Amino acid sequence: MTPVRVTFMSAFALGLLGLALHRVHLISALLCLEAMMLTLYVTLSVWALEHTSASHITCPLILLAFSACEASAGLALLVAMNRTHGSDSLQSLSLLQC
Repeated sequence: MTPVRVTFMSAFALGLLGLALHRVHLISALLCLEAMMLTLYVTLSVWALEHTSASHITCPLILLAFSACEASAGLALLVAMNRTHGSDSLQSLSLLQC
């Protein structure tokens, strides 16, 4: 396995580990998700450069568009949660309440 692949896999694993273990605030969970999406974007970009086909170039752009939509939806949820609950602490959320 090449050092580039090991680096990408470890960066993705660190983002996933941060998401799994450090869920105190919503903003930290969103940052971990964004780090995972950035790692996937860079990995797909390197993969597209290795395979010089025109159809492989669009994959990173589509992922980047979905990543931007995910970030905007996450920030909208953060603002809505801040307005309704007063903080972005995930401990204050209850799935049983409407």
